[in-house]
Amino acid sequence: MKSRIFYALAAPVIAAVLAIAVSSIALLIAGHSPVETFQTMWQYLDSADSLVNIINRAVPYYIAGVAVAIGFKMGLFNIGADGQYRLAALIAAAAGAAVSLPAPIHVLFVLVVAVAVGGAWAAVAGILKVTRGVNEVVSTIMLNFIATGISAFLLAEYFRDNTATLVAQTKELPRSAWVPSLNRLLEAFGYHLPQGTILEGFLIGAIIVGIGYYVVVWRSRFGFELRTTGINPAAARSAGVNPKAMILKAIVLSGMVAGLIGMGPLLTDPQLHRYADTFPTAIGFTGIAIALLGRNNPAGIAVAAFVWAALERGGQALPPIGVPQEIVKILQGTLLLTAVIAFEVVRRFASAAQVREAAAQSGSRASSTPVAVAAS
Repeated sequence: MKSRIFYALAAPVIAAVLAIAVSSIALLIAGHSPVETFQTMWQYLDSADSLVNIINRAVPYYIAGVAVAIGFKMGLFNIGADGQYRLAALIAAAAGAAVSLPAPIHVLFVLVVAVAVGGAWAAVAGILKVTRGVNEVVSTIMLNFIATGISAFLLAEYFRDNTATLVAQTKELPRSAWVPSLNRLLEAFGYHLPQGTILEGFLIGAIIVGIGYYVVVWRSRFGFELRTTGINPAAARSAGVNPKAMILKAIVLSGMVAGLIGMGPLLTDPQLHRYADTFPTAIGFTGIAIALLGRNNPAGIAVAAFVWAALERGGQALPPIGVPQEIVKILQGTLLLTAVIAFEVVRRFASAAQVREAAAQSGSRASSTPVAVAAS
């Protein structure tokens, strides 16, 4: 038990130490003090306002990480999460603004539209792979560009709010489609956030996504078949599983979850509630890094999303002291690279230790057998 805990903690600790070391070297080369830089970042993060901001940032990162991780568990690289969520957010925003429904049903309607669009767009890559053998990395990257073009065309020609002349944007969602903040829930437990600080309500949606991901992938027959096919398609086929069907199902499911990435900003951000040119972009690509850092584990992805968002938040305190924010990119990139390497190295050490332990146990049993025979 202790060895498992040791190996589980060794990789992230090694990755964090190496990332800080490399970033410190970069700071020294640039003529800045690493101690002052990291101290400033920590002081900026040490507040309720920063904590809430980090959580709000981490929510779409987490959903993006889960979406990519579903593909990874199947051995698929869904690089198209970025196009899937942006197209889904646009159509969901336009559809939500075009109907009038009661509050809970209106929110559910927007979510269903987003999930359907994300899954349908991902299905294009899945169909190309199972019917024509097109690599999903190539197809999803190309579909990202196509989704960007389609989104721009639809926004300009069909979904644009004509009352807004300066910015291309959809009509604002009715209040019945807004997800309320969690401030009142915190106040019910006696905790009051600072004035102007809002904990966005889609955090609950991210938690539901995480629980659903765990149940589907690790506690269902579909998840077992998905993981088996990802590890060994030939063995899965011999067990009666259709690998092509699983590929299509997995990438569609990944796209459906990706469709939810933009729902946090769309439904809960008080400054949005619409799709516009200023809508958050590149979250899908960040999800790839989050899934890798989190090892495709729901809890690990949550920690990775939180750390990633915390680094971005801490980086906002650097320009006032003359340190470029690019140091955060170095931290994030080094953390990702060293984590991937460290996890693999630790995994090999753990496997070797298990082999040695098994050999020692079998040797001790073999040596005790003649004694037992003689005694009988």
